[in-house]
Amino acid sequence: MPREEMKRPLIRGSGAGPGPPDPGTPVVCVLGTGDFSRSLSGRLVASGYQVVVGSRRPKRAQAMFPEEAEVTSQAEAASQADVVFVALFPEHYSTLAGLGRVLAGKVLVDVSNAAQVNLCGTSHAERLAAMFPESHVVKGFNAVSAWALQTGPRDGNRQILLCGDSAAAKAAVGQLCRGLGFAPVDAGPLAARALDLENLPLRLFPAWRVPLLATLGLFAAFYLYNFLRDVLHPFVASGRARAFYKMPVETVNATLPAVALVSLAAVYAPGSLAACLQLSRGTKYARFPGWLERWLGRRKQLGLCAFACAAAHAVYSLCLPMRRSARYQMLNDAFKQVKASVEDSWQEEEVWRMELYLSVGIMALFLLSLLAIASLPSVADALSWREFTFLQSGLGLAALTMATLHTLVFGWDRAFDPGQYRFYLPPTHVVALGPALAVLCSRLALCLPCLARPLVRIRRGWEESRHLRFSSLPEEEEGEEAAFQKAVEESKVLKQRPSTEDLGVLYGLYKQTTEGDVITERPGMLDFVGKKKWDAWNSRKGLPKEEAMASYVKAVDEFKVKYGI
Repeated sequence: MPREEMKRPLIRGSGAGPGPPDPGTPVVCVLGTGDFSRSLSGRLVASGYQVVVGSRRPKRAQAMFPEEAEVTSQAEAASQADVVFVALFPEHYSTLAGLGRVLAGKVLVDVSNAAQVNLCGTSHAERLAAMFPESHVVKGFNAVSAWALQTGPRDGNRQILLCGDSAAAKAAVGQLCRGLGFAPVDAGPLAARALDLENLPLRLFPAWRVPLLATLGLFAAFYLYNFLRDVLHPFVASGRARAFYKMPVETVNATLPAVALVSLAAVYAPGSLAACLQLSRGTKYARFPGWLERWLGRRKQLGLCAFACAAAHAVYSLCLPMRRSARYQMLNDAFKQVKASVEDSWQEEEVWRMELYLSVGIMALFLLSLLAIASLPSVADALSWREFTFLQSGLGLAALTMATLHTLVFGWDRAFDPGQYRFYLPPTHVVALGPALAVLCSRLALCLPCLARPLVRIRRGWEESRHLRFSSLPEEEEGEEAAFQKAVEESKVLKQRPSTEDLGVLYGLYKQTTEGDVITERPGMLDFVGKKKWDAWNSRKGLPKEEAMASYVKAVDEFKVKYGI
């Protein structure tokens, strides 16, 4: 960024300088004058806070901050606020050594990150807490960028992870997060979580690593398979190297749809496996194997990889007629047709095959595009749970069905042609169809009444080992059950999405009503959403079903007034 741009204030004032502060405006101190400090100060000012910036050279730094922000010495700035953001590099913490008395009793927000992944050392937040034992250190805001602070929170970066040892300090910082438009998430105590939070921004797409490696592995395997059949076999059979020109475009284009189909099948395969495990165990309260849980957690990434391969296949297919080799092939075919005195080369079967093949392929790509759009956080947050399930499950299986039909029509009768088995290897589409057909057949099997009914009962809390049976409810209980079911439906159509805390209240009461006390283990340290849900459910432990049901109905009534319906 140019130096002139760096010096330009983020928020322009009227030019008359800052006016007298409003006594009721909260005061927030920011120690540091870097890019993050400037962006944070601008966001705080825009959100209605009074900002005091502490600098070792306040006169030089004044021009880089909004006119509404006061820039003064570090000691004077820290003395004016109860919440102090430490926006300094860790190696500069020593400059704060003389502020121990001023910072005593205050909340220090450490926004620093590690220069490299630190797995077993001491976190910067713990160092800061050791320097100022009388202060309350909270780790947070380190995973949000300066650009996100300048432009305001978006759906993809709305959450702010916080950890600390003082509940009151975390509550104060959480309130400030909400004032800035972000959603605070309590990540736990400082000693246990600060190091993880500092390492979090350094990890490059951790959720994408396995799906990308799997996709690249499939691409390499199918590319080698196509190379053996379409390039190496003609060379070995005829001794000519003309087929090697297919490697950059044709072989890649033959590989991409196979990878897309197998990846899409891998999105819905773990759901079938999970259903089979629940049926075999007779309960939904037993944990899935670790590999299956990780597979279930990577379905979104696998689906997007499948969409990327399908879109690339469409682009490659459109470019096929533009190649010089395709033009030469067309001229050769025309010459052979003239030499053979063929006036009409129309083949009804091939025409219909191509028309159907293209039509079904376009529909499959259209459905995959809808699924990719629905996976965006800004779109997913606007959908109810039923709408999201319909898109990701209903339309997803429809996309898999269309992609399978697209491959079947492409193959037509080639699977029964002995000439297609080069090196005794079946055509690529036959190999790719195996996983897709297996998943579709398993889904159809799970729709059979003999399997669907027990699965529905298991997912509603029935356990074979306990020999539980559902019986009809008395009229009074039927009324309570009807009110509860009505409240559940109303909670899905609120005009505004409830806050994280309110969603936790609804989740905990709903699970306590439908399933009773939590008996599963708390999710792992990196599953922040899962831990919040588990904590919300566990907080209702011991609450009778009737009281939980009544509390849920009452909470929904309050949220209808709060968020609208």
